[in-house]
Amino acid sequence: MTIRVMLVDDQVLLRTGFRMVLAAQPDMEVVAEAGDGVEALEVLRATQVDVILMDVRMPHLDGVETTRRICAGEQPEGGPKVLILTTFDLDEYAFSALKAGASGFMLKDVPPGDLLAAIRAVQSGDAVVAPSTTRRLLDRFTPMLPATSAEPSRPELGRLTDREREVLLLVAQGLSNGEIAARLVLSEATVKTHVGRILTKLNLRDRVQAVVLAYETGLVRAGGAGGAGAQG
Repeated sequence: MTIRVMLVDDQVLLRTGFRMVLAAQPDMEVVAEAGDGVEALEVLRATQVDVILMDVRMPHLDGVETTRRICAGEQPEGGPKVLILTTFDLDEYAFSALKAGASGFMLKDVPPGDLLAAIRAVQSGDAVVAPSTTRRLLDRFTPMLPATSAEPSRPELGRLTDREREVLLLVAQGLSNGEIAARLVLSEATVKTHVGRILTKLNLRDRVQAVVLAYETGLVRAGGAGGAGAQG
């Protein structure tokens, strides 16, 4: 199956470089390009895309708002996944884009192999913010989130079983499925099943959104500590 990729960046030279890298892959095809968010939304109305490489700082409509509109359903059901490209590690724009529904972010100077792996991961439904990066990102930007009460405030959290909440806490602390499996003495397949159920019950796109929700509700606080009501 060929992964249909769209490049959204106001720098033509950068788009050219990414296009050359992707064109050499037998399982990828650049099917569209755009220089800003307004153009991207217009192109998406007539083009089927699987993964979008999205810049954050663009004229007319930036990558954060464009991502928000794509993930909020302005595009057809089962629309494209968004992979944010940022110049600076832990850019506040990248964090905002993750909250808006992006499936991950990478630096623009990422090695080609890592970029290709990220595109394939996003296409398969995984998030591509590494656990260590997740920890640093949330530790840095949690103070920008709205103040929360001592108890987690999102009613949907009540739908989770004790085990699912335990898994969510570990996901929010930046642990991979393998690390969670080792911690809870479970198989990775079982952990993956729990994560899938958590995303379904909370109506989330991927584990990145689960991390953001855990911090926003106070279930987990900066530094990886569990909030009130934490299990285990």
